[in-house]
Amino acid sequence: MKTKQTEATMTLTTISFDADDTLWQNEAFFRLTQERFVALLSDYAGHDHLHERLLAAERRNLGHYGFGIKGFVLSMIETAIEVTDGRVPASVISDLMAAGREMLRHPIELLPHAREAVEALSADHRVLLITKGDLLDQERKLAQSGLGDLFDGVEIVSDKTAAVYATIFARHGTAPEQAMMVGNSLKSDVLPVLDVGGWGVHVPHGLTWALEHAETPEGHARFRQLTDLGGLPDLVVQLQYYHKI
Repeated sequence: MKTKQTEATMTLTTISFDADDTLWQNEAFFRLTQERFVALLSDYAGHDHLHERLLAAERRNLGHYGFGIKGFVLSMIETAIEVTDGRVPASVISDLMAAGREMLRHPIELLPHAREAVEALSADHRVLLITKGDLLDQERKLAQSGLGDLFDGVEIVSDKTAAVYATIFARHGTAPEQAMMVGNSLKSDVLPVLDVGGWGVHVPHGLTWALEHAETPEGHARFRQLTDLGGLPDLVVQLQYYHKI
């Protein structure tokens, strides 16, 4: 970690990472469970209709249950009750709950270059993990990832907004313009950080939850996009050097 005096001369002092689908796989397990949900209810409704009804339930319930597996399971159960007019068999509810428990037990699979990127940047920068979701599940995944000791701070939040990012950066002694957020979601990881004056780096994942889609901020001076985390350390060096000229 740099000293405070050295940090004062740096353009970028803090690099923040999203967790799910940025450092490790996540959405793939939701997709598998969603297909299991569709198969269980195939006698009551068609494939597309079930997907649409589940997505509507998830959107409707975000304010009640937040992000994460538990809210997803409750939304599946609610949708099952709705599409069967209350006649869903108890065995289907049991299977959906079992599917949720399987998701909570699933081993962590780090994405390419995740460890190398965090290790490289932690040598000279304050490194934070900023993730949303269920507290216990996110703590479990972080512990299993083996990356926990590399972070100077871990923030598990109910949602990611400009105000939330501003508060986190202030708590860690960082001005927004000296902070970078790296993640797979334009809506949650990039756009709110750009709004507070920070740097947003988008690392797309092959699977993105429909509720996380947003338009790419083409032409924004503080927006960058990478194919994977392998290019992140060099990008940080380039930005640091460029803004010191």
